[in-house]
Amino acid sequence: MKRDGDMKKRNNFDNVNNIAKMYIKEVIGEGDVCIDATMGNGYDTVFLAELVGENGKVYAFDVQEEAIKSTEKKVKKLEFEDRVELILDGHENINNYVKGSIKCAVFNLGYLPRCEHRIITKPDTTIEAIKQSVALLEENGVVCISIYTGHEGGMEERNAVFDYAANLDQKEYNVFESKFINQKNNPPSIILIEKKKQV
Repeated sequence: MKRDGDMKKRNNFDNVNNIAKMYIKEVIGEGDVCIDATMGNGYDTVFLAELVGENGKVYAFDVQEEAIKSTEKKVKKLEFEDRVELILDGHENINNYVKGSIKCAVFNLGYLPRCEHRIITKPDTTIEAIKQSVALLEENGVVCISIYTGHEGGMEERNAVFDYAANLDQKEYNVFESKFINQKNNPPSIILIEKKKQV
């Protein structure tokens, strides 16, 4: 029998982040290392922290102190301090902090909701961060990129990501796109980059 709360549940496909999480959950397990390349308000950070468990690690990046403060509250509330490292730096500097392989990296491109909309992810630093994340992937690991294009500069960034991803060697990577096709006003899309297992 369904509880009242279950009856009010939103549709699984209403939100691009919900869809991304459906993919991600199939990849990450206990003890894995992950990157939240666009920390924002910390929802992806704690989601990843739950999946990696006590023995895993999540490196979360953002250039805004508001993002660090918002995420830190969530991390402390869930007592995830030992498995999460919050980094006030651009994601193009991932290699300065993450030295081993990773199972997953998550990107939510655009701007931090309810904060300064002039501070957005940019094509050059985003591509550099994606390149570093792809290079760190272990076999069957995934880079998940949610792309928003409704803001100024969004389409330019989207095109840069697509150009990079489309040119990855298919012998080494699977690249998959998921998007809304019946929504108006520049609906977001998802790009998944999986490092193939070599046999």
